[in-house]
Amino acid sequence: MKRNIQFEGVRIYYTVRGKGRPIVLLHGYLEGGEVWDPLAEKLEEDYRIISPDLPGHGESGVKGEVHTMEFLASAVREVIRDAGEKRVVMVGHSLGGYVTLAFVELYPEMLSGYVLFHSHPHADTPEAIARRKREIAIVRAGKKNIMYPGNVSMMFAKENLKSMHAQLERSRQIASRNSVEGIIAILNGMIVRPSRQYILEKGEVPLLWILGRHDLYFSPGKAQYDIGLPLNARVVILENSGHLGFIEETEKSALLLKDFAGRLTW
Repeated sequence: MKRNIQFEGVRIYYTVRGKGRPIVLLHGYLEGGEVWDPLAEKLEEDYRIISPDLPGHGESGVKGEVHTMEFLASAVREVIRDAGEKRVVMVGHSLGGYVTLAFVELYPEMLSGYVLFHSHPHADTPEAIARRKREIAIVRAGKKNIMYPGNVSMMFAKENLKSMHAQLERSRQIASRNSVEGIIAILNGMIVRPSRQYILEKGEVPLLWILGRHDLYFSPGKAQYDIGLPLNARVVILENSGHLGFIEETEKSALLLKDFAGRLTW
């Protein structure tokens, strides 16, 4: 079921499906809530799945030039409230993981646990900032269609590109629908986000951290660099995935999430 709310002058769309304990799925950059559909289909028999289009992507509106992670987290909080939930498990893919970490910092009382899916707590490096600024320049120049196909291809492990051609094309279609203004706002928000490494190390909320062995955006070793995880955190590496494990290894991803959610205190 598709729903929408108004938050700080922005229309935000989200989907609710299934029944049971609530799991919120936050998509990544150049994605939308629909990117989770293959995984959500495997979870909805046991859980209530809430999948927002983050402001700036999907059908949701754009507030301005910069969508900070804190703004996005506050928007997600309002979606959760509108859906009638008080406490959830939050799963964030890439950008969605950055938003999830901001949510853990701001609203830990609303979480039973959280999952970082191909994401990390570090601030952008100078190299990453330069890359994002180049993408902003490309998009501003009206060349969005030159930028996103290559970005999406890099999300899949090289070994999966041929066998997952249909999934690749679907992801490209989702990316193509994101507006120039939304892409710029999201990129600017990622540029200014702070490190939240201390959130992982503090361990106030149980964590499942899922990484891809063949991730071209950041390797498992790079993502975990210099982080001391507490006892309530678990790391899993998907051996046959790049940056889209919930698509590349959907069945395994669903089992991991069900196992994690099933062990939590709600």
